[in-house]
Amino acid sequence: MNANLGALLREHSLERADAPCILIPDGPVIRYEELDATAARIAAALANAGCEPGDRVAVQVDKCWEALALYLACLRGGFVYLPLNTGYQKGELRYFFDDAEPRVIVGRPQSQEALVALRPQATVLTLAPGEGTLLEAARTHDDGFEPVQRAPDDLASILYTSGTTGRAKGAMLTHRNLASNALTLVNQWGFTHDDVLLHSLPLYHVHGLFVACHCALLAGARLLWHAKFDAAKTLESLPHATVMMGVPTFYSRLLSDPRFDTNVCTNMRLFISGSAPLLPETFNEFERRTGQRILERYGMTETGMNTSNPLNGERRCGSVGRPLPGVTVRVVDAAGAACAAGEVGTIEIKGPNVFGGYWRMPEKTQTEFTHDGFFRTGDMGELAPDGYLKIVGRAKDLIITGGLNVYPKEIEERIDALPGVIESAVIGIPDADFGEAVTAVVVANGLDAPTEAAIIAALKAEIASFKVPKHVHFVDDLPRNAMGKVEKNSLRKRYGAT
Repeated sequence: MNANLGALLREHSLERADAPCILIPDGPVIRYEELDATAARIAAALANAGCEPGDRVAVQVDKCWEALALYLACLRGGFVYLPLNTGYQKGELRYFFDDAEPRVIVGRPQSQEALVALRPQATVLTLAPGEGTLLEAARTHDDGFEPVQRAPDDLASILYTSGTTGRAKGAMLTHRNLASNALTLVNQWGFTHDDVLLHSLPLYHVHGLFVACHCALLAGARLLWHAKFDAAKTLESLPHATVMMGVPTFYSRLLSDPRFDTNVCTNMRLFISGSAPLLPETFNEFERRTGQRILERYGMTETGMNTSNPLNGERRCGSVGRPLPGVTVRVVDAAGAACAAGEVGTIEIKGPNVFGGYWRMPEKTQTEFTHDGFFRTGDMGELAPDGYLKIVGRAKDLIITGGLNVYPKEIEERIDALPGVIESAVIGIPDADFGEAVTAVVVANGLDAPTEAAIIAALKAEIASFKVPKHVHFVDDLPRNAMGKVEKNSLRKRYGAT
């Protein structure tokens, strides 16, 4: 039996070959048969460019339906899909390319020259809505490319997640990881071919690519396709949708519009939130305004989805629900012993959804797993007596802003390298819109001290915009404990209250 996820998705797609798949406001309707044929032609074009099963295909393109076809093409050909945030700059891309050694890089047309310079060993193709050298090459092939044979533990995708030392780690996700999670979510969240999923998420992230697209494609549902989240356009689309997935920022922005009420949501059966903690104020105000409770769930780049509040049953405010079928969640103390109900500890996960390890980091992989095969998430939480999980913090020094992960060390190293800076500490403080706002606290030389604007401008030229601090505060000294470690909790309390 072929364990290729692309074959599984294709099998379900062909059951509704002539049905609409992607609905683009003020644009075309893409049927399942067209998506399938385009994926086949792209797979053939990639193979013609030298890709063989197991080769990496790095992708940094703007969101378009052809980008989804490219992902399906990589699955079909047995190529390893490597999605990259469109905000990544040259230094970040150079690291990813040197580490993953992609055979093919697909980028935006305007980036072609820069990508060739960064990785001359790779074939660089371009893709934009309806155009690009990848589509030109694909049009020369027929749609007869069949999914190649893959084993369950063969690699399907690598997603880079930031490291606390500044070195990003490539999480290796297998066909089994992705397929098992997708099949579970379709069942748990009740997806059918009657659903219309409002899709405003990016395609370089687990949430938008794997969770949202897999659920829709396996169910034969329709994707109401938005290039990015826009509150006004979402309000226009909601009456035509049945399900929406989003990060908490989406929901807080909808609530800021007085037009958002029960009438707009008449056709909606489910709102799902993830990628960052949902504030209780957002949860409660959403229910008051719409009569619906947002379903919050818990996932990671390395695992896909782990837990979920129920489709039918109590969706508990402040909780990410119970473990999904086949997934085991435990909370342990510093010695590795199970915590009692209500006791805070480290969350560990085991199941077919858990990744195979970090790309070319065997030592790191070994330290992140327990002797009995549980993945150490680095998140802190507590289990209620009835199995509901509550996330209470993160052991790892992670900031989640707008659903995207930022590790402070990477930002601190860049700020510390600026002229006039002595040292810095980067923290996340609560933000009603983004969940957490990246904030820098800087000790600078009084004579040569850079301004807040200068620091922000320098960082914007080097790193993705979501990593750039929204505020910079200047202090004489950073607070430290007896061991000399910066007391970031003290900084969070100070600046989180302002």
